[in-house]
Formats: sequence, C-alpha cells, structure tokens
Amino acid sequence: MRHRIAVVGCGPAGLTFARVLHRHGHPVTVLERDPAPDARPPGGTLDLHEGLGQRALDKAGLLAEFQALARPEGQAMRILDPDGTVLRDWRPGPDERANPEIDRGQLRDLLLGPLDVQWGRAVTRVVPGTPDGVLVHVADGRAETFDLVVGADGAWSRTRPAVSPATPHYTGVTSVETSLDDVDTRHPELARLIGDGSVAVYGVNRSLVAQRNSGGHVKVYARFRAPLDWHTDLDLADVEAVRSHLTALFPGWAAPALDLLRHGTAFAHRPLYVLPVGHTWPHVPGVTLLGDAAHLMPPLGVGANLAMLEGAELAEAIAADPADLDEVVRAFEEQMCARAGGWAQITAAGLERLVSPDPADALAVFDQVQPT
Repeated sequence: MRHRIAVVGCGPAGLTFARVLHRHGHPVTVLERDPAPDARPPGGTLDLHEGLGQRALDKAGLLAEFQALARPEGQAMRILDPDGTVLRDWRPGPDERANPEIDRGQLRDLLLGPLDVQWGRAVTRVVPGTPDGVLVHVADGRAETFDLVVGADGAWSRTRPAVSPATPHYTGVTSVETSLDDVDTRHPELARLIGDGSVAVYGVNRSLVAQRNSGGHVKVYARFRAPLDWHTDLDLADVEAVRSHLTALFPGWAAPALDLLRHGTAFAHRPLYVLPVGHTWPHVPGVTLLGDAAHLMPPLGVGANLAMLEGAELAEAIAADPADLDEVVRAFEEQMCARAGGWAQITAAGLERLVSPDPADALAVFDQVQPT
C-alpha cells in the first residue's frame, strides 16, 4: 500500500523522515518554502548524540557517511570566568564519539541525497478532514491532498494550527549571533582561545559562547535576559552600533572574551522562544508534527537530535505497518509527546541555570554532562 504522504519543511526532522521512508521504498513529497538549498545560511554546527541523532542516521543508512564528515574533536569544551580564568578545559579522547559535531549545511546535504524536494513551495494552511484527504494550501495558489501531512516546519509552523492552538512564547532570554571567518589566519589568538570545539564565558544573567565550525568559521552567541523589545532604539543592521551596545552589556569582562564580539562580521537577533512544556494535542487523522513544530525547546543540544530520531521512528513505523496509517501515527504521537515532555523540562531548567544570576549554576550543568 502506498499512501500519499507529504512532509512540510526541509530541516533535520523532515529530511530524516523522508530519507528513511525513501530507504524503505515509500515515496514522499517534501515541501520547502526556501527556493533552493543555498537560499539562506544553513546555520551553525550540531552535536549529534549516539542515542538520538546518530541513531536516526543509522536508521537512514547514513551513519558511516556521517562519521566521515563529523568532527569528534569539536566536542572539546572550555569554560572561562569573565576575568579570563580557565575553569574547565575538557578535551575528548581519541575514541570519544558520543557527540561529534557536524555543520548544519553538511548534514542537510547528507540527508538530501536522492530526495526530490519541491523547493519554493511555502505551505500556508493545512486542512484535515476533507472528502479526498488532507488539503495543503501553498503560497503559489495551488493545493494538493494527501493521506498524511507531517509538519516539520519549525517554531512558527503553518501545519501546527491544524492540530493545536499553541504558539511559542518568549523565554525572557535573547541571543545575538555573529560570526568570525578564517579565524586561524585572521584571529589566531581567538582560534587558540576557542580550541577545536567551543569556549563559553558565564556571568550574571548573560553568557558568551563561541563554537568552531568547519573551514575556520566560528559562530558566536551572546545571550542575556532582556525584554523582547530591548533593541527598539538600535539599528540591528548597523554593525558598529550593535557591537558597541553588546560590549557594553559585558562590563569588566576580559578582552579576549569581548574580542569575540569586537571582531564579529554581522549580527542577527535570535530571541529564544519555546512551546509550553508537555505540549500535546488531540489526535487529528491525517496530520502530525515533528521537532520544533511539536515541542520547541531552548537550544541546548537536544532539539535537532530528538527531531531526527522522531522522523526516523515515524517513517519506520509507517513502513512496518502501512495498512493502518492512522493508528501508527496515533501510537507514535503518544510515544513522542511523552519523551519530548521530559526533555522539555530538562532544557527549560537548563536554560535557567545557563543564563542565571549565579554563574556557578552554569558550571554545575557542565560538570553534570561532561565525562570526568
């Protein structure tokens, strides 16, 4: 039996779902709003966990290819005091493969493989319960019907309203992202500070994190507690003005930490939103959600991993029992929501400790998750 299945969104969740279905010989339509794979920057780097993201890639038959691309050395982590004192300097052993890093763009290309993605098709509305199936409206004015529509379209999902009225809410923590290019040549002192992986500096209600990507590229994240409209009088396109404003938020911090901001090439405002912890919805035949569309969490290294595993598990379940699609999806949702609810609690608590009035909270989080 070959059901008409569509996945909305070309992120890690949607692509993993489609790739596993493809591996089992089941066609799937992938709808993506971006006009092309390189239409916008793919983002930073991801650490794929053995029991989550790596397990999903194994189900897709891509684990060996991932291992050839991944950067195990990227697991290294250094933590500094705002005055520059090194508090922790953890480096992975030669056989450590628990959470190797991979650039998001590399992961996307790996998952895309043979998939036939319909680029430039922005879904505007999903309507279940029509006589011919689930109706998917696209911004170009066309509409198609499917037996199952899987919403993997992120925080501001256009699929979610078909099953749930929930919308993301602001956590009170904002993030400003910038980048350093060709860091080993242009900023060798910062390259040494960052090392092979990441460096983090935690202060009172704020932090700076720099994370190495491949090719000498580094992503820098300044996170702090602020109202959502903190930048009302600031032109975010004015690099010098943003740089000056941000460095003023970290008074007294050591020069090497502030240099991560001073050498930034551009700045992007990324306030942190979440869905309610334990978000669930009454089962709606023909529509379900994956990843951020289902359980948007703080970005603490779990969301993409969990989303990929969900995509792989749903695809495998459909391939194993195609005759009863609705019951397969219902059972999957129960399992997914229960597991995601636990992770949502963990990451919400983690964000409170990583952007905390007491910087020692962040150090305690590191000590709990890193090997001794």
